[in-house]
Amino acid sequence: MSAADRADFVVVGAGIAGLTAAVRAAEAGCSVVILNKGPRWRADRAEQSTSTFYAQGGVAVVTVDDPLDPGDPADSVDLHLTDTLAAGAGLTDPAAARPILADGYDAVWGLMEWGAEFDRTAEGLLSRTREGGHSVRRIIHAGGDATGAAIQRALGARATELGPGGLIDVRDDAVATDVLLADGRAVGVRYLREGAEHAVYAPTILLATGGAGHLYAATTNPAGATADGIGLALRAGAQVADLEFIQFHPTMLYIDGAGAGGAARGRRTLISEAVRGEGGRLIDVDGRSVTEGVHPLGDLAPRDVVANAVQAAILRTGHPCVYLDVTGVRGADGGFESRFPTVTAGLVASGVDLSSGRIPVVPGAHYLCGGVVTDTSGATCVPGLLVAGEAARTGLHGGNRLASNSLLEGLVVGRRSAALAVARRDVALPDSAGAVAGTAPRVLDRTILQDTMSRYAALGRDAAGLTAAAGILDAAPAAPGGPGTAREVEDAGLTLAARAVVAAAAARTESRGSHVRLDYPDSSRDAVSHVFRLDGDELVRDAPERSLTAAGGQPALR
Repeated sequence: MSAADRADFVVVGAGIAGLTAAVRAAEAGCSVVILNKGPRWRADRAEQSTSTFYAQGGVAVVTVDDPLDPGDPADSVDLHLTDTLAAGAGLTDPAAARPILADGYDAVWGLMEWGAEFDRTAEGLLSRTREGGHSVRRIIHAGGDATGAAIQRALGARATELGPGGLIDVRDDAVATDVLLADGRAVGVRYLREGAEHAVYAPTILLATGGAGHLYAATTNPAGATADGIGLALRAGAQVADLEFIQFHPTMLYIDGAGAGGAARGRRTLISEAVRGEGGRLIDVDGRSVTEGVHPLGDLAPRDVVANAVQAAILRTGHPCVYLDVTGVRGADGGFESRFPTVTAGLVASGVDLSSGRIPVVPGAHYLCGGVVTDTSGATCVPGLLVAGEAARTGLHGGNRLASNSLLEGLVVGRRSAALAVARRDVALPDSAGAVAGTAPRVLDRTILQDTMSRYAALGRDAAGLTAAAGILDAAPAAPGGPGTAREVEDAGLTLAARAVVAAAAARTESRGSHVRLDYPDSSRDAVSHVFRLDGDELVRDAPERSLTAAGGQPALR
């Protein structure tokens, strides 16, 4: 290994969790290499590569001991935890969730010190809105509905300041292919760049690769959300849990022809949940409320409840979508357009006429609630390997993520991952390392994979459909020489992740949170997370207690 191939910390991914970890570690004096699958960061780029950039609603955070910005006096970390537990459908771990929520305010102020600016009231206090599942208005936001973009800009600018000639080396257009191991611990990452294979080594590796929305034909996620972290971690020996819980956002823009059988596929415009928090109403084609009588919170019920209510309305009416009535939404300077400029721009670009005040929407694949099993600092059962952000399962989200808890988790766990990397910077590296030896990865054509998952493993699942999906996925051909292009690497990761999602969905013979089994509509008495690992080419289910190896029911970094 040459000196140029070494760092104190390697971060795979350049969203909120990855950049937060990289910047914090660099500020503590660590040399950091960031492998960014997308192009070089530019704030003015029309299409961005991270889900963070597209986050609209905001950050769910409770003010802690700040007399200058007291927040809602009725709010508290305990109330935030109560709301998080209610949304998580019995699978949120309170011992993991509470410290993440409690650390949110410090993490947000650290972000503001890096230049992030959030919307303020006339009195100069942080402006807050309310989203589904929240008891009070605790969501801080930026640019009305451009919170993720503001965060990405601030993190990108700070990383750039620490960049060339400094402590952060950003390698753009770099697609990670394997986590490299030595004596059972993670010590490096192999990656493709400009058609050539490279490797970089460090005592600590963080996978912050984002979600898995492109398992499906239509999603709110950008093109890079191809389950990379799930595949990399599984092949390195880590565990995954709760992968069956894929949150479908209730209000993704409906486009005629999109979906499993349509010509259009890929990222769709998200209509922020904050629109409903500011007075938007979900109605069916006949003008009837979609959520009336479904849940006490109505349109602000947890996302799984609202998404299933939307789907039920579509099936009941035979109409391809429902509508979000925004005629009652008001902003500080006018109506819907002034309060939600980002959503408005997306609608105009998609050719939607807003004159009627009705936006056509359907549920869309949005967020992976499960992921690689970690503790609240991102540590997995593989020494030296950390995972943070959407690719991780810390125990915060359970069976259904509470709105705007994702950016909070990325900030907090990103900071904690950095602290681990700083503590491990002097761990010696071996003279050689390699990927786990195993069978050749399966690679299924992406269109076939997305159509299969959209048909059999989306909002509603049953045994027959999951068996059909498993048969299609398991029949995917192997790539004996390994994936040779960036697209093939992504497709191999998607194929493995899809197999894991289907296996987890088949194992959960109940309906809970964002997992709905049409053949098992009721919830079981006991809420148990299903843990899987990769044994050769086979996904095997571990006993739940296998992952409970440390305080708080999470694995320790060994």
